[in-house]
Amino acid sequence: MKLAILSRAPRAYSTQRLRTAAQDRGHTVKVLDTLRFAIDISHDEPDLQFRGKPLSHYDAILPRIGNSITYYGTAVVRQFEQMDVYTPNPSYGISNSRDKLRATQILSRHGIEMPATMFVRNRADVIPAIEQVGGAPVVIKLLEGTQGIGVILAPELKVAEAIIETLQSTRQNVLIQRYVKESRGRDIRALVVGDRVVAAMRRSAQGDEFRSNVHRGGSVEGISLSPEYERVAVRSAQIMGLRVAGVDMLEGDDGPLVMEVNSSPGLEGIESATKLDVAGAIIDYIDNQVAFPEIDVRQRLTVSTGYGVAEIVVLPGADLVGKKLGESGLDDRDISVLTLHRGTQVIPNPRNKTLLEDGDRLLCFGKLEEMRSMIPERKRRRARVRKLPTQPIHGD
Repeated sequence: MKLAILSRAPRAYSTQRLRTAAQDRGHTVKVLDTLRFAIDISHDEPDLQFRGKPLSHYDAILPRIGNSITYYGTAVVRQFEQMDVYTPNPSYGISNSRDKLRATQILSRHGIEMPATMFVRNRADVIPAIEQVGGAPVVIKLLEGTQGIGVILAPELKVAEAIIETLQSTRQNVLIQRYVKESRGRDIRALVVGDRVVAAMRRSAQGDEFRSNVHRGGSVEGISLSPEYERVAVRSAQIMGLRVAGVDMLEGDDGPLVMEVNSSPGLEGIESATKLDVAGAIIDYIDNQVAFPEIDVRQRLTVSTGYGVAEIVVLPGADLVGKKLGESGLDDRDISVLTLHRGTQVIPNPRNKTLLEDGDRLLCFGKLEEMRSMIPERKRRRARVRKLPTQPIHGD
């Protein structure tokens, strides 16, 4: 596999660990500065240049997009997607996770438990919003903060009102969120890869600090998650459209409360706390997906280990051609057909008596291993020949 890590910090711990893990497994890997790409939309096929030169072929990318370059970074990732290069974290998933309000709206829509949260702009609505989430003390969050920056604990109603008004006067958008006292300055970070949690740690704030982030001096310890916490972490990441994510949860009286889903989780704290090869798990997952790309369905409601969604194409001459769906044997292999696409026609929940034809595309949910055997090997993208002066191509 030829992998590109999109990062502006090649010497950062996470970037170095990912590169080393890929090299140790025999893969070719390059760390490419996200801001040095030029998006080429002047031709029939989407393309990219890097440092002014044509980009060589890559099988997969791993975005490590910093908060300050989200807009341009997601544009680069989107271009890779259009070039049919695999990424575990698509552009829409990164964008959704970076906007705290949007992420909260998406997760709440799918029944993920979170601390009570309000978003208001009018001064007259501030105090009612604080009371709505349970009153002071209350947590105030900037929509685009990271690593605990822009998260403030207001101990009293009037203090909270003053902070919110001050931030809004500088055109900052803020969330008002219930302070979960029972968490006692602690939270859980679960590192999700694919459909499982590969590592988890508990972070504890130090002294009077209520934020438990490692960057704020919090201490960490490796833990094993209960099935409930693991299920919520995996489901939250997949609802956001992310296959590699750090899911932060508070330990509420009634179970896990999701605070945030991070699309570029740091690895240093969780690897040191758990002594696990998290970077290796990420690389192994990407390698497997390059060979067998799973179709990503946004915000899906059910997540089961070993199950997923994939598209199966009925190829000319295949055994499925001319058979009724009920006679195809898919049910026996624990594969359910959700939708049948035939040209421009879309048939949701097709009946068992539906005859399958050449070129039918079946959007299926079922056992990934069973569907794996029915999907042909993915074709590599062909490099387009350009009329350019002879020059070395970066990354070869």
